[in-house]
Formats: sequence, C-alpha cells, structure tokens
Amino acid sequence: VQLQASGGGLVQAGGSLRLSCAASGRTFSRYAMGWFRQAPGKEREFVAAISWSGGLTYYSDSVKGRFTISRDNAKNTVYLQMISLKPEDTAVYYCAATGERTVATTRHEYDSWGQGTQVTVSS
Repeated sequence: VQLQASGGGLVQAGGSLRLSCAASGRTFSRYAMGWFRQAPGKEREFVAAISWSGGLTYYSDSVKGRFTISRDNAKNTVYLQMISLKPEDTAVYYCAATGERTVATTRHEYDSWGQGTQVTVSS
C-alpha cells in the first residue's frame, strides 16, 4: 500500500491540526494504521495506532487525551486530530501501515510508510 500524508503546518501552542493519510489500493480496510513522529536529533516515536476495523486505538502517553486517531475505510484515509498542541509536538509526522497485525505500536511492525508531513508548534 502507498501512503500520502498531509495536513501539517505551523500553529501556535494551544492550537489544533488534523493530519490525513490517504492510502492507495482496494485493501485498505485490511491494514492496521499508525502515526509516528520524529523530531530533529531524535528517534522516530510512536504516536497513535488504530486497528483495521477502527475498533481498537492506542496512544503514547505524551499525546493521550489530546490526539485522536480515526479512519474512514470508504475513503481509504486515516486521520490524526491534534488539539492543545505543545511546542514539544513539533516533528515530522509519518503514517504507516501493516497488514500483518490487528494493531501495532512499534515502528518495526509496520512495512509501509508515507513521506511525512511537518508539524511546527510555536510557543
């Protein structure tokens, strides 16, 4: 599956953004999806994950309560709604897909990655 992330931008602290990840192919509904982020000089870290059906979601502790992952299988798209953004949320955000898991929270479980979209939160 090929992934295209979009929706990043510059926002002030406390603001919100919604990221989208559009997937190609007709089997999108069979893939578990995830969002990761990578700040300069840091490792890529897990942000959120959703099962193929949308019935299971997981979040990192740092975003729990502020970010919401969702998917629309009819549109082959997964979303990441981000509110109450903080400067420490600044990073390149990547979407990822795996057909091998019901849901996955580590980067090594994913086998398809989008190109990333930059999110910058100013203080």
